[in-house]
Amino acid sequence: MAAESTHAHDANTPLEYSKGEDRMTILGFWIFLGAEIALFSTLFATYMVLHSRPANGPTSADLFKPEIVLIMTFLLLTSSFTGSMAIHYLRAQKMKAMVTWLLITMALGLGFLGCEIFEFYEYIGHEGVSIKTSAFLSAFFVLVGTHGLHVTIGVGWLTCILIQLKQRGFTPKTARKVFIIGLYWHFLDIVWLFIFTLVYLSGMVL
Repeated sequence: MAAESTHAHDANTPLEYSKGEDRMTILGFWIFLGAEIALFSTLFATYMVLHSRPANGPTSADLFKPEIVLIMTFLLLTSSFTGSMAIHYLRAQKMKAMVTWLLITMALGLGFLGCEIFEFYEYIGHEGVSIKTSAFLSAFFVLVGTHGLHVTIGVGWLTCILIQLKQRGFTPKTARKVFIIGLYWHFLDIVWLFIFTLVYLSGMVL
């Protein structure tokens, strides 16, 4: 493991903000998240319109099972906490603790993805439905699947960052990458809260 800190900088400035280039990159990522918000807003709006169109297929109340949804929610929200702990130790420049929390975050993300794959398998393999069954299911699979794809990208991205941390240790660039993946992960958690509320919770009640 690389030394815990080899880069001198102003102690009052977080390492990821210590260079102008890194500050601009973080700003650019906030703009990127704005585009992601527009994407998911469109998918949510589409789902809300098509939710009441199950055609001859099952409705959301017929399909959704609270057990798997609660497990997925627990895993992803817990990963938000562990991700925050990683950022805390990033600021403290404690490499081993930060990497440990990042690994836990990645494991929780993988657990979430495993549950989502199982959920889709249950719907497609046991219930016999697919994205073609109805407008409701098309909107559901696209919305939830897009979020799952983003989590998959996040896990792969986090893996690459962990490799770079092992090779390079703490630098403004690796600190910036850890901070950005933290922003990305929190964004996915927020999106999931909307999915949990607007898709699953309302779908099991209405």
